[in-house]
Parts: sequence; C-alpha cells; structure tokens
Amino acid sequence: MRELDRIDRSILNILQEDASTPLREIAERVHSSVATCQRRIEKLRADGVLVKAVALVDRALAGRPLTVFVSVELEKQNTDILKQFEHRMRSEPEVMSCYEVAGEFDFHLIVTVESMEEYSAFTRRVFTSHHNVINVKSLFAMNCSKFETKLTL
Repeated sequence: MRELDRIDRSILNILQEDASTPLREIAERVHSSVATCQRRIEKLRADGVLVKAVALVDRALAGRPLTVFVSVELEKQNTDILKQFEHRMRSEPEVMSCYEVAGEFDFHLIVTVESMEEYSAFTRRVFTSHHNVINVKSLFAMNCSKFETKLTL
C-alpha cells in the first residue's frame, strides 16, 4: 500500500469535492507547483488510488427516485458462483453498488429505479430467473439525509 503524504491527501480531498477543479487552483491550495500536482495526480491514478472522476447526479431529478437496499442469499457459494453473481450485478444499470458481505446474506446491493413496478420487474428478471438466489430482502429508502462519496483524508 502506498503512503500518502500531506500534499497527496490534500489533492485527493480537493478532487473529491470537485474533480473539475483546475490544476492551477489545486496547486495554489496545496502550496505546490502545477507541474508537481499534475505528476502527483498521474501517479495517484497509476497507483489505483484515484480510481475515476465522475459527476454526481440527483437520482430523483434524473427519474430514478426509488432507492432500495437489497440483501441477497445464494443457495450455493463458491468462488466461481460468487464471481458470476458479481459480474451479473455489474452489468445491471439499476444496481448502483454491490457488496459481498458476511453474515446471513451473501450480497448487499443498492438499487435505484423509477417506480415500484420497475423494481418488481427488476427482481423478476434478476433474481427469480436466477435459480441460485434463494432469499431476497428489500428495504426501501424513505429519505436520504446524507449521501457522500468523499473519504476525508
């Protein structure tokens, strides 16, 4: 694991707040040169610390206001079966996050959809047609008081 110094952490904090921040502004804020910041950002990308720069979209305003936390239990588990499930979830546009978890369930998903009808169709397509899924528990978000992607470093 790579050791992050003060400048790396500062650069990452700035980029997590706004990935479109100009290099010149980043350099001023971390008290470094533009060239140094550019090299550090490239190194952070190459090392896999900085994964990607994205825009956050308001789900409700984009037409997907229903957020569902879904716990999934598989009938059988082995490395290949777990990887197949993960691969399938990566290809589902409604699935925002897929975590393999320990405990009663095997996976925890965050799913966003337009409506209850769309969620019903999603579950039938993704879970009922997949014979290895034996249990699905859905929790529907009533309100979101915090949604953050930033890791304060």
